[in-house]
Amino acid sequence: MTYFGFLLRFLVFPIFVFLAITWWDNKNNKPTLGFQNGRGVWMAILIHVILAVVYTTPWDNYLVATGVWYYNPDLVTGIVFGYVPIEEYTFFVVETILTGLWWWFLARRIAEPKENFQPSITARITASVILFFTWVIFTALFFGDNQPITYLSITLFWALPAIFPQLLYGADILWYHRKLVLLGILVPGTYLSLMDIVALTDTTWSIAKDQTTGILFFGILPLEEVVFFFITNILIIFGMTLLLSNLGKQRFSNWKSNHYKGLP
Repeated sequence: MTYFGFLLRFLVFPIFVFLAITWWDNKNNKPTLGFQNGRGVWMAILIHVILAVVYTTPWDNYLVATGVWYYNPDLVTGIVFGYVPIEEYTFFVVETILTGLWWWFLARRIAEPKENFQPSITARITASVILFFTWVIFTALFFGDNQPITYLSITLFWALPAIFPQLLYGADILWYHRKLVLLGILVPGTYLSLMDIVALTDTTWSIAKDQTTGILFFGILPLEEVVFFFITNILIIFGMTLLLSNLGKQRFSNWKSNHYKGLP
């Protein structure tokens, strides 16, 4: 299976399905309780697409340049930017759009939590501190040149700093909307992990065995690939929830009125 064939089957087609659902929801004025709707969601998806391409490009180029993962030259167009084929950049874009539309689908169907929101600076700081020390550990492992953990350590070295400000800003907001957040991450993370088995079986891309832990699901899917798909969806779902929630918007307004002093 070609790389673009994989994208068309497993990402672009579901995107068209969710676009049709979104069109129908918009036509019937289906609300998103507790969140911004309409144009604001499209802008949030666009922002996340831009961030995904900019932030992921150096990391992905490093992986290909060092042979952590590689692609079958017979199954890509041959158009390469840096070390990475154009199909991979396309993947950044379509995964973000798919997950963003999935978030919108859920936000219109999951009722706003019944309990009152309880802001908690303690929860935000605690979550951030735990994440920071986790990042320190995997950073040390990555720079320690422990080859079998290269893929896992560089993924967490790259991704966790982007999650840190999200937790510091709104870990309590994410917990308040935990049902939306959990389903938002779990479904696309699982789906893309399972579809990855198809790509690995067809050698659309391959993962270096000597730079992974050797932990495989279904005898072929590396742990590191599962971590990648889940952590990228965490970044998108956390970002969409915080950017579009009324609680997040109010928190930013309060911070702005305080001349951006202290924590938001």
